[in-house]
This record gives sequence, structure tokens and C-alpha cells, in this order.
Amino acid sequence: MYQNKINLIGFTGKDVNARSTKNNRSYAVVLVATKSSYRDKQSGEFASRTEWHRCIAWGTLAQVVEKLPKGSHVQLEGEVRTGEYTDREQNKRRVQEVHIRSIRKLDRAERAAESVAVTAQPVEEAASGVPF
Repeated sequence: MYQNKINLIGFTGKDVNARSTKNNRSYAVVLVATKSSYRDKQSGEFASRTEWHRCIAWGTLAQVVEKLPKGSHVQLEGEVRTGEYTDREQNKRRVQEVHIRSIRKLDRAERAAESVAVTAQPVEEAASGVPF
């Protein structure tokens, strides 16, 4: 059995960028920051590292994601995809993205009753619908 599944908990970076493909299929791009900390072996001090993840939501899920403001605390589940594209200088570039299957807005304890969870419906993606 093979599985491509990622679960991230982090904060949204810039405001969500809503777009549509040439076939008029809507999607939203959101950057999610995750943070980990570790103890530096030489100095003994704690250090942290922030990773940025480019995440893509399609269809109805994209409409929900595009309403998330910068700094939203979210948990998302999806799969990692790698693609290639040619930039303006005709150089081939590789990009890794998380294609979101479900997302949950995590709120502080006083706002927990308002938390939102949304799951994407399975969708067939045409090769022309990939935003590379």
C-alpha cells in the first residue's frame, strides 16, 4: 500500500491568493508556516526553524480558504505534489506543493465554539488544470 499524506498545523502567511485556471476552475494558494525548535549541540541554547509550505485548495474548498486572513491558525491535511514549470528566463524549476483535502481553523479556547472544519470532495484534475 502506498500513501501520500501530510498533516500540518501552522499559521497562514500572506493573505490568500484566489485564482482560476484557463478552464475557469477556481483554486486558492495559501502559504502556511510551521515552526520547530531544537537545542543547538554546540551552544546548548534553543533555536527555532520556520518552514513555509505552498498549499493549494480547489473548488468549494478554495472558496473557504480564500476567506482566511493572514495569521490564521490552521490545521490542514493533504498530499505533497511536485511539479515543473519554465520561468520567464526559460529555466526549468521544480516546486513542491501541498494539495489540501481538508482544513480546520484552530481558534483560541475562548473562540473554540466558532472553529470551522471543511473537507474537499474528491476531484479529478486535468493536466491543464495544474497551476504551474
